[in-house]
Amino acid sequence: EVQLQASGGGLVQAGGSLRLSCAASGFTFDDFAIGWFRQAPGKEREGISCINKRDGSTYYVDSVKGRSTISRDIAKNTVYLQIDSLKPEDTAVYYCAAQRRPPVGVYYGNSYCLHGMDYWGKGTQVTVSS
Repeated sequence: EVQLQASGGGLVQAGGSLRLSCAASGFTFDDFAIGWFRQAPGKEREGISCINKRDGSTYYVDSVKGRSTISRDIAKNTVYLQIDSLKPEDTAVYYCAAQRRPPVGVYYGNSYCLHGMDYWGKGTQVTVSS
């Protein structure tokens, strides 16, 4: 059974850092890309970063690019998302999700690993105080 569990959220002051973890079970990173998503109150869920299966290439949306790092520990079957220079607008519930294959028929460019997710984990709350 495929399972994902996000953790590492919390309350942090603006300018601080957090490292979120996504522990996976029931599959390996050779078979799935992993994406991080977030949903702020009253807003739609947005994909913010992903790491591709096999080659481990990464993608970031502009809002977190330059201050975030996604990485994976294959031995621990865990994907991490480090976010630095946190801002109040980063406040959201953060989720990780797994993608077996990118969707076909639609071109997403480098963000393809953020679409057509097959499995979702429960989220972890990140609150950034100003």
